[in-house]
Parts: sequence; structure tokens; C-alpha cells
Amino acid sequence: MVVQSHNASTARFFALRLYPGQEVLSSLQQFITQNQLQAAFIAGCVGSLTDVALRFAGQPGTTLLNGKFEVVSLIGTLEQQGEHLHLSVSDETGKMTGGHLMPGCTVRTTLELVLGELSDLSFNRQQCSLSGYDELVISQRQ
Repeated sequence: MVVQSHNASTARFFALRLYPGQEVLSSLQQFITQNQLQAAFIAGCVGSLTDVALRFAGQPGTTLLNGKFEVVSLIGTLEQQGEHLHLSVSDETGKMTGGHLMPGCTVRTTLELVLGELSDLSFNRQQCSLSGYDELVISQRQ
């Protein structure tokens, strides 16, 4: 197994807030495109959702949840051609669930995010023969 290794990179950070009714994934994709980010990551996130769309581990379909949810964690990597994001939420009883973030997550009151970008690197996704999925490829920025 080969492990990709790259030099350290400087980073810059962006703060943004999503408002009630905004769809999370498309809003993040729009922000990444508008700011031409090439190697972005979620540095922090807090907020609430009314609609949650997750793909659970090893499952082909999307599970849709509706209610009042607190965002416990949103983490992952993003670039202009794709993303890999995992979301954990808790419901009104504190029960937690999580999985791969899918289109269809809607902000309830707010979603406050800090995004970072590694200034010296570039991310893209390529088919991986080991996993069968499009996986992260890291390269030095030209």
C-alpha cells in the first residue's frame, strides 16, 4: 500500500453563515466555485437543520429525515469538482445519527462554518480500484 505524502502547506480561512431554508451542499459548492478553492476542508461547523439527507455506510440510497436537528459535526474535504463530507446530527431527544452528507439538507436557524484552504495543494477525485469510489487525490499546486 502506497501512502501519499506531501509537503506542509500554508492555509487561509473563510467564515460564512448559511440562512434558514438554504440547502447545505449546493451552498457549499457555490462558495467553493465562487472563491475558486482547490483544496478546502471544513474547519468548524455549528447550527441546525430541518431536513437531513444521509447515505449510511455501505448503503446505496439516501435516507431522508425531517424534524429539528442540531449539527454535532460536519467534516470533510471539498474542491470545485467534488467533495467528501460526513455529517452527524442529534434529534430533539438527543439521539445521534450520521453518515455521508447528500443533497437535501436544509438549514433550520443557522449554519455557521469556518472553511480552510490549503494554499499549496490541490484536491481532485479519481476512481480508486481498491474502494470502487471516486477518492481524493492530493497534488502540489502548480
